[in-house]
Amino acid sequence: MILIGKVLRPHGVKGLLKIISYAESADTFLKAGEVFLETDPGKPVKYEVISITPSKKFFLLHLQGLDSMETAESYRGGTVYIERSKLSRKGDEYFWYELLGLPVFTETGKRVGTIRRIVPGLGHDIYVVKEGEKELMIPAVHEVIKKVDIENEKLVITQMQDLFDLNEV
Repeated sequence: MILIGKVLRPHGVKGLLKIISYAESADTFLKAGEVFLETDPGKPVKYEVISITPSKKFFLLHLQGLDSMETAESYRGGTVYIERSKLSRKGDEYFWYELLGLPVFTETGKRVGTIRRIVPGLGHDIYVVKEGEKELMIPAVHEVIKKVDIENEKLVITQMQDLFDLNEV
């Protein structure tokens, strides 16, 4: 299963959950059709998704069978998962869980570090790559990212001296 969100608290008296979503869009929840809520490790509970609506920078998740504030309260602080098989992606898209921990190399084979964090951006994400005490911010754009090789566990970037110099500041 893939972690896709965090329950903040109940919303209203009808069992809605206010959540932080880690998904690119609310459509991910709707396409999956069902989610698993977990407050006790190893004991997820399956629910059918009725709807999900944006609410400022959060989402309100309505689930079949979760119809009271008391029941929703029991999931406060819990996590939201979907089955990996329910995820779909386009050709050159990757999920964060696939990228985190991936070693990064230049086109000449020099190791740059490992992707430790991903910072979402308006135009593109930023991969935070760390090697020892050194940390680089790599923009996730086609001009920089040359190859994502999940099978061989590596990401290849263009060796752009300006990019390395900027990160030295």
